[in-house]
Amino acid sequence: MDWRSRISTSPNVCHGKPCIRGTRVMVSVVLDNLAGGESVEAIAKSYQITPEDVRASLLYAAELAKDRVISLPADVA
Repeated sequence: MDWRSRISTSPNVCHGKPCIRGTRVMVSVVLDNLAGGESVEAIAKSYQITPEDVRASLLYAAELAKDRVISLPADVA
């Protein structure tokens, strides 16, 4: 799946933040829900988007993670 067909940005929608195309559902909200343990189906139903939209949000985040490194503390045994 190409996430670009499901994620869009516009300066006139949600201050230019990435959203599910044709909605005002921000990708960050979808990701926050996934991180909080919500199922793909529950998120899709809650925000009236498709499960593919939720997966596209994950793919978008994975793409961002390829280019950005955040320093994490080393594990201490």
